Amino acid sequence: MSSPKIKAIFFDFMGTCLDWHTGTLKVLPQSIPETTRSNIALEWRQDYFDSNAARLATNRTPESIDLTLARTLDALLEKHPEHARLFDDRTKGKCVKAWHSMPAWPDVPPAIEQLKAKGYEIFVFANGTTRLQLDLCKSSALKFDMLFSSELLGVYKPAPESYRKTLELVNVKPEESVMVAAHAYDTRGAKEAGMRTVYIRRWTDDVKEDMEAVKGENDFFLEDMKGLTEVIGQFEV
Repeated sequence: MSSPKIKAIFFDFMGTCLDWHTGTLKVLPQSIPETTRSNIALEWRQDYFDSNAARLATNRTPESIDLTLARTLDALLEKHPEHARLFDDRTKGKCVKAWHSMPAWPDVPPAIEQLKAKGYEIFVFANGTTRLQLDLCKSSALKFDMLFSSELLGVYKPAPESYRKTLELVNVKPEESVMVAAHAYDTRGAKEAGMRTVYIRRWTDDVKEDMEAVKGENDFFLEDMKGLTEVIGQFEV
């Protein structure tokens, strides 16, 4: 008996499709050494994830990503006072705004186009605001059939209702869908919802995860999206 036909492919956005690290390094004060800027960017990103997880754990609704980023940046600078003097209000505002303009990883555009050519429906399904996703589509030149944000859904991933609600909105069964993400919490949530999963490894994300464990949790584990079309096809064999 053949597997169900895949109808919809959902992509996490920041990190999975977009190289947020390069974009952030460009906007952080350039007088800070590059290695230090990289560490600041990685820590800021992790603090953002931790803040979202804390809101979800206490049943609070999603807030604007700009507020989360601004708050976590202030907290980060308190931990690194040696750099705080370089971040006046204008600089901090510029750093937060930069998250609305990030480039795509080079392997992403051809993968998206190949999947579209195969007739799959392609969606963004990510935490953040709808305005953020619209801006990022412009900066990355990536085109999707629909954008689903935590703001629009009213809940953060990986809450079960976020996956359930998104699937209901596009009228697709879990087994007819694939979640593509560079975050293990996301693919775990998708698995629990009955979706197929493809984990994309990005060196910028999931720095605390055991990659060997992540490999065993997902249907496929890829180092980039170059082979994504082929593995999606394998779901239908």
